[in-house]
Amino acid sequence: MSRDLRKYMKDTNVRILIGAFLLLFVIGVGLIWAIYGFGAAVSGFLCLLGAFVPIALIFLVLYGMDWIVKRANRD
Repeated sequence: MSRDLRKYMKDTNVRILIGAFLLLFVIGVGLIWAIYGFGAAVSGFLCLLGAFVPIALIFLVLYGMDWIVKRANRD
């Protein structure tokens, strides 16, 4: 059994992000649907997606920069 703490940290962070997205989308939109109805739930879902587009673009740019730097420093 290996004790790779970096892999453990990465796996844990991925699980936390997946859990947060599930809570936000499933529970959040589900509560909107239960309280206000289908139309409000669709509107809330679209607003959540619209809010995550800039966040996803920022993460993609940062990931791309990290990939370029790691590739340039292979010496």
